[in-house]
Amino acid sequence: KEVLVTVGVSEALDLALRAIVNPGDEIIYHEPSYVSYSPSIILAGGKPISVQTRAEHAFSLRAADLKAKITPRTKALVLSFPTNPTGGVLSPDELRAIAEVCTQNDLLVLSDEIYCELTYDGGQHLSLAGLPGMRDRTILLSGCSKSFAMTGFRLGYACAPNPIIEAMMKIHQYAIMCASIMSQEAAIEAFDNCAREVESMRSDYEQRRNFVVSRLNEIGLPCRSPKGTFYVFPDIRPTGLNSRDFCLGLLREHRVAVVPGSAFGESGEGFVRCCFATSLTKLREAMNRIEAYVAGISGLAGTDRRPNSSESHLAPTE
Repeated sequence: KEVLVTVGVSEALDLALRAIVNPGDEIIYHEPSYVSYSPSIILAGGKPISVQTRAEHAFSLRAADLKAKITPRTKALVLSFPTNPTGGVLSPDELRAIAEVCTQNDLLVLSDEIYCELTYDGGQHLSLAGLPGMRDRTILLSGCSKSFAMTGFRLGYACAPNPIIEAMMKIHQYAIMCASIMSQEAAIEAFDNCAREVESMRSDYEQRRNFVVSRLNEIGLPCRSPKGTFYVFPDIRPTGLNSRDFCLGLLREHRVAVVPGSAFGESGEGFVRCCFATSLTKLREAMNRIEAYVAGISGLAGTDRRPNSSESHLAPTE
């Protein structure tokens, strides 16, 4: 009665928003963020309110910044962690501070935790719903695409208090009827028997992350080490290009595809998202091509701009 299986997390997000939003309700989300949050809020009849996060804070949502955006019309917060595109993970203290703001202001939280199994450096994912006072105001969204590499199966789920799940079900049963039965059977097998494979994949991703972060810093593109997901978010401002032009040039000249940070919101400008969910062989080749590209446009290649101890706001260990 508190779980709904959906066609991916995207449907779960859409259903949750349509279930809780009244016309004109304000829904806060933090950026850089997954590209569908703002459009989904608009389609549900709400007003998206963005909170820009900053590189010097490791792109983490700060409770004070959240609080500053709350008005009498605020209904909910869309919270994503680990975060696409930055790979950021909120610390327990940061989560508790956000939870306190939400309880004090009676906000619902749509907590997108699709990357929860992909955390690194020995960290353990802490779900917002597990914090005091949050279970009855959290709509937890997750699925199988990332943790089990089952993207094409389109299998997600929402966990929420029964009245919210019932409201979501009213839409789901007429729009979709049900998620693919074959996908649900595959998900059962994954949940029951694939923990070892998930850990092996997570370990491989961590090694690839370490390689990519090291190479990007060597090339001259400052990059902190993300605590989760399979993305890195290097700073390309030293090249003098904006993120869109950097990405188009890299694609046209060297056939390497990365995503401009501006696609994820204004605060993503000056950065690009790189995905390391591929083989080390391909990653090595991609890094070599990026190095050649950067050398051609700025002369930075080979100039290690890795953040030093005096630049703690950019330290890869944060």
